Amino acid sequence: MFPELNDLLNASPDRAEPGKLTLLCDAETDGSFLVHHFLSFYLKANCKVCFVALVQSFSHYNIVGQKLGVSLTTARERGQLVFLEGLRSAVDIFFRAEGKAHPLQFLREAKAASLQPLYEFVREALEPVDQGEAAWKRPVLLVDDLSVLLSLGVGVVAVLDFIHYCRACVCCRLQGNIVALVHDSGDAEDEESDVLLNGLSHQSHLVLRAEGLATGFCRDVHGQLRVLWRTPSPPAQRGRSLTFQYKIQDKSVSFFAKGLSPAVL
Repeated sequence: MFPELNDLLNASPDRAEPGKLTLLCDAETDGSFLVHHFLSFYLKANCKVCFVALVQSFSHYNIVGQKLGVSLTTARERGQLVFLEGLRSAVDIFFRAEGKAHPLQFLREAKAASLQPLYEFVREALEPVDQGEAAWKRPVLLVDDLSVLLSLGVGVVAVLDFIHYCRACVCCRLQGNIVALVHDSGDAEDEESDVLLNGLSHQSHLVLRAEGLATGFCRDVHGQLRVLWRTPSPPAQRGRSLTFQYKIQDKSVSFFAKGLSPAVL
């Protein structure tokens, strides 16, 4: 792997600067491989992880995690992983008593104006543990993916407010990190999606954008990954970008410079 890309994707949490928001974005391709990478990476690094999974089931992430060398079941049992399974919760919430709070409480509301219950869930999940319990490294919030909230009727302002409060709690107060995926629909008429993507990009320290190939499907090159350092980054890297092509394999992802795929050379 390229040294710069390796430093971004595999830098030890002990050496990496805390308090960062990394935005994952996919356009005309599936960027979930980045979510799986960061999930397995932070679990292997002994970090406390709160995973808000709104797209797939726990078993799906667990199966992929096992291929990458981690067991989500074990991590959850020992308290390292707090997993919110959106698919199951979306059904359970309608069978709960009216007075009981739920992280996805907005699903029961005619107009979802606030994600405060979801924020409270994240805050409680990542609060430092009591003495005598297992001591984890930096807390991490992982969200897959924020665009789903728009599809469920949540306003874009509410989603941006949610990330703002999570940054204040996780990044500033707890000195942890946030990794969130958002989908770029590419539809000029989808104004809320554009506002969400632009708003998150301006808050981010690093943007990893997975894109499909302009030439269409290719067996040996699955897409390209653009790396963009945003405003909060060090001055030497601010506004700098790099582009790599990649191929997703069963247990890893191969990266190479544009036009230098092993199948081409």
